[in-house]
Amino acid sequence: MNIELKRLKEDREKTRHWKKWGPYLTERQWGTVREDYSPDGSAWENVTHDDARSKAYRWGEEGIGGISDNKQKLCIAWAFWNGKDEMIKERLFGLTGNQGNHGEDVKELYYYLDSSPTHSYMKMLYKYPQSKFPYKELLDENHRRGKEDKEYEILDTGVFDNNAYFDIYLEYAKEDIEDIVCKATIHNRGSEEATICVMPTIWFRKTWFTGDEPFIPTLRKNGENKIKAFSPKSGNYSFIFQGEPELKFCDNETNRERLYHIGNQKKYLKDAINDYVINGEVVHLNPNNSGTKSAAIYNLTIPAGGKSEVIFRMQKMQTEDPIEHAEEILKNRIEDTETFYGVLQGRVKDDQMRMIQRQAYAGMLWTKQFYYYNVERWLEGDSGRYQPPQERKSGRNSNWRHLQNYDIISMPDKWEYPWYAAWDLAFHTIPLARLDPDFAKDQLLVLLNDWYMHPNGQMPAYEWNFNDVNPPVHAWAVQRVYQIDRKNNENKVGDHEFLERAFHKLLLNFTWWVNQKDEEGKNIFEGGFLGLDNISVFDRSHVDKFFGKLEQADATSWMAMFSLNMLRISLDLCEFNKVYQHTATKFLEHFLNIAGAMSNISKDNISLWDDEDNFFYDVLHLSGEEPKLMKVKSIVGIIPMFAVEPIREELFDDLPEFKKRLDFFFKERPKLAALVSNWIHPGRDKRRLFSLLRGHRMKSILNKMLDEKEFLSEFGIRSLSKDHLEHPYSVQINGNKFSIRYAPGESETTMFGGNSNWRGPIWFPINYLIIESLKKFDYYYGGTFSIEYPTGSGKYITLDLIAKELSLRLINIFMKDKDGNRPIYADNEKMQKDPHFQDLILFYEYFHGDNGRGLGASHQTGWTGLVAELIHKYHKEQEFYPNAATEFSS
Repeated sequence: MNIELKRLKEDREKTRHWKKWGPYLTERQWGTVREDYSPDGSAWENVTHDDARSKAYRWGEEGIGGISDNKQKLCIAWAFWNGKDEMIKERLFGLTGNQGNHGEDVKELYYYLDSSPTHSYMKMLYKYPQSKFPYKELLDENHRRGKEDKEYEILDTGVFDNNAYFDIYLEYAKEDIEDIVCKATIHNRGSEEATICVMPTIWFRKTWFTGDEPFIPTLRKNGENKIKAFSPKSGNYSFIFQGEPELKFCDNETNRERLYHIGNQKKYLKDAINDYVINGEVVHLNPNNSGTKSAAIYNLTIPAGGKSEVIFRMQKMQTEDPIEHAEEILKNRIEDTETFYGVLQGRVKDDQMRMIQRQAYAGMLWTKQFYYYNVERWLEGDSGRYQPPQERKSGRNSNWRHLQNYDIISMPDKWEYPWYAAWDLAFHTIPLARLDPDFAKDQLLVLLNDWYMHPNGQMPAYEWNFNDVNPPVHAWAVQRVYQIDRKNNENKVGDHEFLERAFHKLLLNFTWWVNQKDEEGKNIFEGGFLGLDNISVFDRSHVDKFFGKLEQADATSWMAMFSLNMLRISLDLCEFNKVYQHTATKFLEHFLNIAGAMSNISKDNISLWDDEDNFFYDVLHLSGEEPKLMKVKSIVGIIPMFAVEPIREELFDDLPEFKKRLDFFFKERPKLAALVSNWIHPGRDKRRLFSLLRGHRMKSILNKMLDEKEFLSEFGIRSLSKDHLEHPYSVQINGNKFSIRYAPGESETTMFGGNSNWRGPIWFPINYLIIESLKKFDYYYGGTFSIEYPTGSGKYITLDLIAKELSLRLINIFMKDKDGNRPIYADNEKMQKDPHFQDLILFYEYFHGDNGRGLGASHQTGWTGLVAELIHKYHKEQEFYPNAATEFSS
């Protein structure tokens, strides 16, 4: 019996709240905008890693392998000390955006290994050196290195040489919704006996100073191995620890003297347990064994190659001998999780791919976070407390006062990006829909809520600047999640309520785009950098500094895609309400007008398509000068592929008003119809095609995209043509020279901060949309459209096979090659060959354009988690086309 599916059903029906507790602690609350109360907005420097152990946060909590309730009132995490570090290890260390030679970067080794969708079982691994943690060396060496040097990583310091480290496996298993077994298994991988202090830590988020909750919750010793947690709202919880650890208590209160050199308001402080373990200081510990923060301290000596365990259990209702049954509970939840994934991965026959997909799913589920941000309160401050500087009232996010975020949200990376990003989140929901469609749908709806969306219809981008603009992929994700959920539903019935609710809010967002990003009504759009930071020769968000404007091929194409997504949703909604024919007509007209404008802007014979290069480019308009094509061969010119939708003819049979309007358009505007659509000529299974690309233009773009000298890498599609390595693109603007050069790896520019780089690397979200677009074209053409792959090879295959080939190239980034090496780890011998490393997968932010090495944020399972969906589809299709992709694989 698939018990996990039963739990999901109970949670959906609200009969049992199985997801009340989960991995909702962030891994970095320090250095975030929310905790920044500086006058200049320098969030990274306002609360540092060194400050964090002494600073009580306002908006959230952090911890290693931590869990909390879904309001983050009560938190649980793990801390460690190897006897040599200058501080206990209770949070992950990394470099700020200004400290790293390629921007911010976590400098720790940790891996998400497993999780069921309800978090009834979870497992992760943290690797902790036995020698002194090299904080200063990591800071100094990365500061010394320049942009052309690699990042200096923790393995480079040598602290993991000779295997002198601990492998710490952290597991959680639910016996009930608020009955959780917590276990740490600590392996000594070294050749000598080693000691470690292990400290499961429990604390309350500081809510009692805001005026909203005037009562102070308490943690209190309740026997030799028990802690009782109480708050008036949530009642009592008991924590029962194996053995007889030393229980210590303090308060989750700021050490003002240490941080600000002013007198402390409280006696028992947040860093008291750290000071006790490191130096034996007891002055800030509560001798009455109570407080709002506590730890159970285990001092362990582990023989070489041996292991030790620490187990405790949280219970709402106490049972007899809770520790005695802990292992049985863990065993049962592991079996439940195996059963769940046994069904989900039933088609995946390759053991390597199963492992990669399983870890990708684990990362997707572990990177949920409680996200709390009330902009009005953040701007104005809390009554009776230190007030924020006046500068912030007209600074960052000051026009988003309506925004009140208080939800569990899927994060891109809980260390490097511990805040939601609008377009990242859309991609997250695709693999999440396989695991937990209700959570995927909730995630798409959350950004569309009134207290998220701006009253003008804009969706918040991310906390550093909610005003920024991400590509409008939300409608695409809504429609895809709807279809995935529908196909997986036993009754094959779609969630129309979800679709309709999302659609109404997306109408507002679409209108915002039209009003704000097409101010002249030309159907040609500006969007700023649109998430593609370094894809241009200059910052596209600030083209106004040249007294000009930029008409963007990608922004315009995204809007064409948005139009087709809304058209498709309208048609899906027509299944139960024919009134949506009229919105289908609206978005058909938008799409046709955008397509026409791309070929002839304002009828001025200016086109985003260049007939000389057969590629799409941005057009720069400067005062008093002729429009200039910005001939950068980048993914900007490939994105028009994404505006494609094949639609079955029978869908229109019952929509007479829509079909009538469609026929009218194609009769009255035949040139436009011929440019964008294969409506007149039905394709396979009587499908009709709407697309920005037909025949010549599609072949021209594909010829460049599939050329190994340009975009096609062994590991996917590059974001910039490799041709720009030998032939950088340069342009003179107002007497200044700007240029762009292919860079397959880390960023060589500081234009958008240290780690922003779209100048060559491979990015999963763009590659995923390319693959999906190729499949849509193939749905229309069937096997009748073949193209040379790779360009110049003399081999011609169908678009469907090309999509499968690209999928395999992306999957192979994580797979062992013939020498047993994974491209993600390049020449890192320990990652490649060490038995305690080689099967641990990291899902990086982006990948080297030539060798597939993982780059950027190391735990961005968010959109790189799309590899799980690629594996799912690859094996699903292999059942029907067993030799489809392998025949042409390199």
